[in-house]
Amino acid sequence: MQARVTVPGSKSVTSRALMLAALSGGDAAVSGAPASRDTSLMVGALRSLGVAVETDGDRVSMSAHDGLRGDVDVDCGLAGTVMRFVPPAAVLASGTVGFDGDPRARERPMGPMLGALRALGARIDNDALPFVVHGGGGLTGGEVVLDASQSSQFVSGLLLSGAAYDKGVTIHHDGPAPPSLPHIAMTVDMLRAAGVDVAEAGGGLAWQVAPGPIQPREWQVEPDLSNAAAFLAAATATGGSVTVAGWPRRTSQAGTAILGLLETFGASVLPGPDGMTVNGSAAMHGVDVDLHDVGELAPVVAALAALAGGPSRLRGIAHLRGHETDRIAALATEINALGGDVSETADGLDIRPQRLHADPARPWHTYDDHRMATAGALIGLAVPGVVVDDVECTAKTFPGFAAQWAAMLEPGR
Repeated sequence: MQARVTVPGSKSVTSRALMLAALSGGDAAVSGAPASRDTSLMVGALRSLGVAVETDGDRVSMSAHDGLRGDVDVDCGLAGTVMRFVPPAAVLASGTVGFDGDPRARERPMGPMLGALRALGARIDNDALPFVVHGGGGLTGGEVVLDASQSSQFVSGLLLSGAAYDKGVTIHHDGPAPPSLPHIAMTVDMLRAAGVDVAEAGGGLAWQVAPGPIQPREWQVEPDLSNAAAFLAAATATGGSVTVAGWPRRTSQAGTAILGLLETFGASVLPGPDGMTVNGSAAMHGVDVDLHDVGELAPVVAALAALAGGPSRLRGIAHLRGHETDRIAALATEINALGGDVSETADGLDIRPQRLHADPARPWHTYDDHRMATAGALIGLAVPGVVVDDVECTAKTFPGFAAQWAAMLEPGR
């Protein structure tokens, strides 16, 4: 395999940029936004709140407005960014804002963030989807203690809207270390880029946003490095070579960690003017890795570990049980269904190498989870006959994934 691929814009950057553009109240735009379900859900949420949003290809434009409206409903789908970024803004609306989503979304943790909003002066019914925010046209804000050990999005959601609160917001994390700290760092970087005064303290576990305006601006979204991970991992799994075009020289995306992880498996990484290239080796090593800060990469890493020549341990990812599906249980179930030897641990997976084989009567189940779909596609490169039951669920963050994957496999690409 030798291929050059492009991936759509970062879901994480896009969701934050859309929120900041809407909260600025001015004429703003986001270029490079992926035409994914998550983007569509966020755009729909902002439109429900009265923001004039227009989409043209990968460009999303917003017109100036006088504030958010209430007496509306928001569909979160399965988008964690919608269910956790929009409620802290909904408290600024005048009137009620109802939130609901897909059945699995109702099982995802929300209580700590909704409790923090109540402590800051908001009135909210229920502690999980469906819930109702009673917007009062503003929020006092101030200081709050929050346990973000289940999701870094709890912190990011409050930070994104904090500048619009009367006293801003100061968040103190209290609990086990939050997962995916790089995503909070991304939020802080983007707030500062929008002219917001943000300070960090408490050894990186406290954040303060001063009250003040959010500057309207044009946001440029870089390629989604977490979505790129599966393509670079394909080179690692097959001993081939894959280049992802447009890899940023500097990024706050957690997905860039895939490069070091692939090197641990034995691949070589080569940045160049055309993008980032990964060359696979003749054999893959087993790995022992802590993925606490980059849990989104765990399904790809688990897929490679199932194909490696030695045992692997994936640690620090207990929080993945609360994602689109329980990813730890799902990965163990699906790899074991192929003849693998995977055990769940308290915070991850132990994976021992076995000769894998597909069962013609049983597809690889995705559980409506885009990361499970890409993990199945990756294993299918090395295990003939693997069929992913719902590859289209990748449209959550990567519309056209299946076509891009197939194109990568074409000779001479």
